[in-house]
Amino acid sequence: MTTIREIHVAVGTIFRSGKVLIARRPEHVHQGGLLEFPGGKVEADETVQQALVREILEETGLRIAADDLEPVIEVRHDYGDKRVYLDVWRALSADGEAHGREGQEIRWLDVSELNDADFPVANRPIIRALRLPDHYAITGSAQSEDAFVDRFLAGMSQAGPDLCLLRAPGLNEEAYARRAQWALEQCNGRHSRLMLHGAPSLLGRFPEACGLHLPWAEARQLSARPCSGDYLLAVSCHTAEEIAHAEQLQADFITLGPVKPTPSHPGVSGMGWRCFRELVAGATVPVYALGGLGLADVSKARSTGAQGVAGISFWWPGN
Repeated sequence: MTTIREIHVAVGTIFRSGKVLIARRPEHVHQGGLLEFPGGKVEADETVQQALVREILEETGLRIAADDLEPVIEVRHDYGDKRVYLDVWRALSADGEAHGREGQEIRWLDVSELNDADFPVANRPIIRALRLPDHYAITGSAQSEDAFVDRFLAGMSQAGPDLCLLRAPGLNEEAYARRAQWALEQCNGRHSRLMLHGAPSLLGRFPEACGLHLPWAEARQLSARPCSGDYLLAVSCHTAEEIAHAEQLQADFITLGPVKPTPSHPGVSGMGWRCFRELVAGATVPVYALGGLGLADVSKARSTGAQGVAGISFWWPGN
């Protein structure tokens, strides 16, 4: 039996003026003709950062600094005839003018212009990671609808999150629906995206939401993605097995925790950053660290390979 060796590839997401650098793969290579983020194979005698600096210069003429690179996501994918480990990093600055030094087409595109079908399958989690913010705001407790309105508006004025989750597990279906309708109107007026929390049927009732976040109790009952690719799909995870199931559902991202003890889950000890890092390393979707974290923890979370942090306390008054 032939063993297929995994190829370690350094991948760069190079940004300039809000756009990311994209190249087209030559027709004669694996996945030829598709778009890709520039980069190349990591050689045995170099770090991934050194490989990326070298590859970007050789392919595009741009000079990037290894010390300025920050991790984005790690993706492992088996094409059947080839297995790749994409080690993806971000550079927010680069010197020089980009051009295809190997004859390839290159261009700068807005992240919103990146389409899954134009890229190899292994690149698609990278697109998700680039489209997601570094913090994911979750609504907290509110004893009444008036209190919910006050806290939601206060949180919006203070943090103005790009992506937030309406999580209210203690409410019945109709009470949740009233808050969802109101929250959607507020988010639409502020260019924020609202995720709904619960069963897939919620998207049928509120199609204007940007996506659905499945609690594990819902996710475990499903065997396939419950919504179209027009929506974001998230799953709450706590273990490697749950992460694998979320990937089977083709989730666009997951939350993972608790990293630290948190008042919202009294009596539950945190897994700690070491365990969190190990779980993130095995995931092929963007991961938000959850549990006892705030915006000050974004850098720490990103250093472990996570997308960022998710939580209540950094934007919800009273938590």
